[in-house]
Amino acid sequence: MAVSLFQSDDPCPCGRQDTRGRARPYAACCGPHREPGAAVPAPDAEALMRSRYTALARGDVAHLLATWHASTRPAELALEPGVTWLGLDVKRHRALDADHAEVEFVARSRIAGRGQRLHEVSRFVREGGRWFYVDGEVR
Repeated sequence: MAVSLFQSDDPCPCGRQDTRGRARPYAACCGPHREPGAAVPAPDAEALMRSRYTALARGDVAHLLATWHASTRPAELALEPGVTWLGLDVKRHRALDADHAEVEFVARSRIAGRGQRLHEVSRFVREGGRWFYVDGEVR
């Protein structure tokens, strides 16, 4: 289980901004959805995507697996060592119906000093009041 390395007023790694264009604090953004034992489910697929990015940026494999739908979740997940995640840009969040949604995003990283981009359209499903990542199409 990952331990939070964040103070409650630290800017959230997902990059979500408040109405004044300032980075939202972790405690008011992804924190409630990804802290160990979190009882607050993500309210929509975009919030889950952002919490998953924050977990990825911090190496929180437990949160990634817990929010991955059972039908597509791998038995194990090993993150690539040496990756530094630099930022997330959510391009669009589209509700397909009450329980299905897509989130298009670009995540930037650096591996061995070299910049990388992951552009994906991810699919999500809501079951039992909780959103889960199903799969994604890399663009």
